[in-house]
Amino acid sequence: MLALRLTRTAHLAVHLRRLLVAVASAGTGFLLLCALGHALSHPDTPGAAALRLAWCAAPLAAAVQLAVAVARTDPGTRPRSGLSAIGLGPGRLMAVSATTTALSASLGSVAALLAYLHLRGDLTSRPPSGRVAADALAVGQSLPAPAVLTLLVLVPACASAAVAQALRPRDPRPAPSAAPRGYGRFGAYGWGKARETFGAYGRFGSRTAVAAARPAAAGSHAGGAARVGAGGTLQTQAGEPPAPDPAPTDGATEPPDAALPTAADTMPAPLPQNTTALPWGIAVLAAGLTVETYTGSASAAPTPGTAPSAGVLIGWALTALGLALAGPGLTHLCGRLLQAVRPGALRLLAGRVLMEESRRVGRPLGVVAAVAAAAYVAATVYDGDGPAFGPLATLGASLVAGCTVATLLTAAVAARHARAGTTDALLRLGAPPATLRGAAAVRAAALLALFGPLTLLVAVLAALPLEH
Repeated sequence: MLALRLTRTAHLAVHLRRLLVAVASAGTGFLLLCALGHALSHPDTPGAAALRLAWCAAPLAAAVQLAVAVARTDPGTRPRSGLSAIGLGPGRLMAVSATTTALSASLGSVAALLAYLHLRGDLTSRPPSGRVAADALAVGQSLPAPAVLTLLVLVPACASAAVAQALRPRDPRPAPSAAPRGYGRFGAYGWGKARETFGAYGRFGSRTAVAAARPAAAGSHAGGAARVGAGGTLQTQAGEPPAPDPAPTDGATEPPDAALPTAADTMPAPLPQNTTALPWGIAVLAAGLTVETYTGSASAAPTPGTAPSAGVLIGWALTALGLALAGPGLTHLCGRLLQAVRPGALRLLAGRVLMEESRRVGRPLGVVAAVAAAAYVAATVYDGDGPAFGPLATLGASLVAGCTVATLLTAAVAARHARAGTTDALLRLGAPPATLRGAAAVRAAALLALFGPLTLLVAVLAALPLEH
């Protein structure tokens, strides 16, 4: 009931994103049902039917990726302070988000079933026209209910499971220590503990007081002991703010207001990013191109009405996985390159934003690059003299391309909302809006300059063995 209420009271943009998930689920479910119909129409060729069903994994993965991206940007299931007191902790919100995703995908599966039955003529009593339609719809044959139910439940189950995995509660990792490590006093490794004033060690309770005061010492070695009195108690009690600094006595101006953001606070400092997946992504990408080259040169080009071989499918799956794994690292590298060689304010801001958002935007960018490379290969192989690009293949390609582009746009909008506070602070400090728009243009140009040639190179290498 909570998921239904959150779905009903959501904003229009949230409903549109959920509608995209339903459309993706409907298209994928229709392709799965068409694969079942082809298997029923050709019981003597189980291998070809299994290959058609395997090629439905591409739109299925694209639909699941879109569902996860939409669930991440859902404001109704975002954790907020105070919700745990009424039983809406992170685990419950994760379950609500997974349920909402399952409802949207189930709506699409029902629409796919109705469209399939309508085209078969079961709802209108009209026979379909065309050999391809009759071949994929299994006209005149009864549909097995268990198989139909299994195929229609596949998209909602995978989408909800992926959302639950992506939004599951995680234990917060401890922040890395900011103090430098080295060989300190008496050859001990590290700088050691905070220094105390003379005689503070021997007072009763001073060690406990210093340890409690250390988080509020603002990185000063003497801050812990300075707040310890003669009796070993803290000058500032727990829960009270520390005493303000004394006013200047040499006629200097007053210190700036602490409520105003400083340049260090507003600059989007890059968080530590995990770029160790970049070598793995490059290795998987090379493996995918190798598999596709070997299987493409060993087999003949696909004939009209047939799907490419299983080796080509495995090769493209590895290629897409490699680009998705390498996407965050490449985006992070692009941000670093923007800040190289004495950067100005524009390049510095654009580079740090790219480094900050590399994990959020990098993977959708890698998947979009893989889809663009596949579109180039399809345009090369399925030309005027090649095999026909049928309606089902067109539907599958449109689903994959639409879902990946929608996922990238959703991630970009989510990244823009995430840095809205930083943008407002920069505007309050006097940064011109033209500078922020220029930084966005520099980011887009840098990503295009990096991913464009990479996509073209992957596409050319993948299309070479299929042009014979």
